[in-house]
Amino acid sequence: MPSVLLAVAALSLLIWLYLAIFHGRFWRADQRLKADLPDRQSWPAVVAVIPARNEAAVVGIAIRSLLGQDYPGPLHLVLVDDRSSDGTGRLAREAGARLRGGKALTIVTGERLAEGWSGKTWALHQGVRAAKQINPNAEYFLLVDADIEHEPRALRQLVAKAEDERCDLVSLMVMLHCEDLIERFLIPAFVYFFQQLYPFPESNKHGSDVAAAAGGCMLVRRTALDRAGGIEGIRGELIDDCALARRIKATGSIWIGLTEKTRSVRPYNGVGDVWDMVARTAYTQLGQSLSRLVGAVIGMALTYLAPPVLVVVGLVTGAGQIAAMGALAWIIMVVTYAPTLRLYGQPAVAGFALPAVAVLYTLMTIDSAKQHWQGRGGAWKGRTYSGLEGR
Repeated sequence: MPSVLLAVAALSLLIWLYLAIFHGRFWRADQRLKADLPDRQSWPAVVAVIPARNEAAVVGIAIRSLLGQDYPGPLHLVLVDDRSSDGTGRLAREAGARLRGGKALTIVTGERLAEGWSGKTWALHQGVRAAKQINPNAEYFLLVDADIEHEPRALRQLVAKAEDERCDLVSLMVMLHCEDLIERFLIPAFVYFFQQLYPFPESNKHGSDVAAAAGGCMLVRRTALDRAGGIEGIRGELIDDCALARRIKATGSIWIGLTEKTRSVRPYNGVGDVWDMVARTAYTQLGQSLSRLVGAVIGMALTYLAPPVLVVVGLVTGAGQIAAMGALAWIIMVVTYAPTLRLYGQPAVAGFALPAVAVLYTLMTIDSAKQHWQGRGGAWKGRTYSGLEGR
């Protein structure tokens, strides 16, 4: 048994040394848009497309923040009211009535969900179709969620990044709602795990196979979207943002980063809301593969659970070497988590709780597989997409 524990300790430590040194600098959380903006003689036309289904509680905030952008170029909003039952379209119209002359917002009534599409991609498809009719000369589409409050200079920063560096897709991982105790415990880890899964510096690097985007805020060059087959090219994808990033990166350049000021205003009401968010697509992320699920569970145990367990076992049994390796792996874990915690205003010492958070996320992933096997996979906003070929 001591030799087995020693091997586990060595493997866990090697995993963390690899993650800290060789895994694309994911943990530094340093991919940000420039705060200073260059002067431009002209700014390209942008049409923002907002898919919305039962978003009455937040849609007004999103509309006002977009129409209040300090953007010198032409800007129009298209909100696709995806058969909402809570007055989403009416509230959106009221929010936009007094901004930009009341003429910069178009409400599109969503059509019945077409076969083979996920709800969001179908709404985006309708929105992009309408955007092309409203402004045939628009150079960019801003694909955003209905719960995002955009800082006033956000669009200028996104467009400047795309124009200066010839990016075909510029995406922001917005600040998620993180105020109550449960959110502070779970949400920074969600962002940390996303960066670990898709290291942002690697995603932003030409020639790298990594491609990531965050669906809450994506500025897409129109010609690049057309080359990628439009929204139709990702119609059945449940993880639509990263699927779009892969297709666009195949022929162009993409960039994803973090922001402190553009944020989601949707709260997570307890563990259940976060659980549903993760379980909706976690098994899809694993290719709906049982062997990958088993591998993921083992990997999470070796990476996150093993270090504190090894410290305790080593101290109790007097196995100093095992305790030391477990402690070093745990410390590296805490150090790599610290920049994301700092982004969310949390103390670095909270990183010592990451193993417990990882256990919860592992259980969410297992439940995601269970829901898929029960025919409830991909449930979202009253719809179930277990039959789609999401990757």
